[in-house]
Amino acid sequence: MRRAYDALNFMVFLRIPPFPGARSGPVQMAALGVSACTVTAREVATELAAHRVGGAFWGARPPLPLVAGRLVVRGGDVQGGDGQGCDVGTIAGVTVHVDHRGRMAGQRAECDPWHLATWAQEVCAPLTSDIGLVALLLGKPLHLPDGTLAAAGALETALGARLINGQAFRDPYSGKACSVREAIRLLGFWRGLIDANRPLDAVCGVAFWKQQTLAPLLWGGDDVPFARRPAPQEDRTFAVWRARTPERVLEAIESSGCGVLEIEDGFVRSTGLGANCVPPLSIVVDAKGAHFDPSQPTDLEGILAHHSFSDDERRRASALRQVLVGGGISKYAIGHGEFARSGGNRRHILVVGQVEDDRSWLKGGGGIASNLELLQRVRACNPDAWLIFRPHPDVMAGHRKGHVPPRLARQVADEIAAHAPITALVEAVDEVHVLTSLTGFEALLRGRSVTTWGVPFYAGWGLTTDLGPVPARRGRRLMLNELVAAALLLYPRYLDPVTMLPCPPEVTVQRLIEGTTPRGGALVGLRRLSGRAAYMLRRVAALFRHV
Repeated sequence: MRRAYDALNFMVFLRIPPFPGARSGPVQMAALGVSACTVTAREVATELAAHRVGGAFWGARPPLPLVAGRLVVRGGDVQGGDGQGCDVGTIAGVTVHVDHRGRMAGQRAECDPWHLATWAQEVCAPLTSDIGLVALLLGKPLHLPDGTLAAAGALETALGARLINGQAFRDPYSGKACSVREAIRLLGFWRGLIDANRPLDAVCGVAFWKQQTLAPLLWGGDDVPFARRPAPQEDRTFAVWRARTPERVLEAIESSGCGVLEIEDGFVRSTGLGANCVPPLSIVVDAKGAHFDPSQPTDLEGILAHHSFSDDERRRASALRQVLVGGGISKYAIGHGEFARSGGNRRHILVVGQVEDDRSWLKGGGGIASNLELLQRVRACNPDAWLIFRPHPDVMAGHRKGHVPPRLARQVADEIAAHAPITALVEAVDEVHVLTSLTGFEALLRGRSVTTWGVPFYAGWGLTTDLGPVPARRGRRLMLNELVAAALLLYPRYLDPVTMLPCPPEVTVQRLIEGTTPRGGALVGLRRLSGRAAYMLRRVAALFRHV
């Protein structure tokens, strides 16, 4: 069955890359009785050339001679299978031979036909081969197996046969019909991700229980190079989950002069805590640093400071924001709840606790030492407000540092809301005060006033009251939908847990709403039990310290 599917998939030009663990049918298929679509061959050609997709575009990019030459396909027509190649004859110059599956001599993997055809001055291949069609799309002379040059109109003929007449296309996420233009743009989205991952030589610090969901998001056409003990070299590039990478490994990587990309959880992550080993459905990969480190510019800050947001991006951001708010979706949870305002007519302020040894606190905390100090500072500035303190879920679960004994918290706060849904809390208050917590961003989505005491990524753009040391380079004034577009559309990477394909954020959010996301197995249960035990031990120890 798999061989039959591979053979059928190879016959079509628009093919889904073999992402690790992917379980989706084809995006293009022959469909008898389907009439020609309304889009013209020239319009299809423009889309294909813009996105550089078709054939095994995820394939290898082997080194090629510095001088461009001829590319000769051996093995014949992929549909006719005549076994004939083009006769090179006495043509002078460099020649590279590729079989009909796009493999160069001595290589097992298919090559990216766009890589090969871009290099070639001219191509010798059948009209119905992938490399032949790509050559025409790139405007390269195409010599056919009979020695003739492809005639004018050959591109339109090939596109009509392979992509227009009798062909149907489907959205792999929903299974619904889509247009050829939509299929091309989806493959272009995948190409951008794959090409961004090609330079990776090793991925460090990714726990085994995360690797299955991270592999498709870090795949560059070959096996994802997860490594525990990599060998740093100056010309290599490493992606690191810094908090989970041994210090000696980080020191070796940084001292060798390697390129380093930082991996962190995305801002819409899962239904369940990462500390409980629930795998993430989104990550961010930043080539400049961690998004929560204000000491240096990051890729996210670059988008926020310089990107020219389109009307379509603003529209998508607005629609996504409405879905997130309507579905009660936060970073780790989904669903609505109710939280009663207990302070009467007093101004209600939510103070969000965090993990005190988390990197976001250490890098962007603005010098505040503890959750208790944050709570005390908010009280000092708001003596008449009704303060609600929310401990961090990882701290409550017993996995991380940051516990504030209830006796001390109640000396400052009017109320401790340890278990209410964070979305219900945000929607019940007038203001949200944070150090660097993502809850501040989620509060902006819900129209709440936000005060930052540290330097989260969303501070400094005119949308928050900032009391922390925000860098002067963040002087641009953004609209809320532009912040959302940067943080949720342009910066993270998302996975569809059903097809295991990288996807736009709208797909992941819909899966969260449908409840089709992974919740983990026995490991998650064990982590929850161990966390509860650790939390109870801390509470008992705190009681004895204050007796």
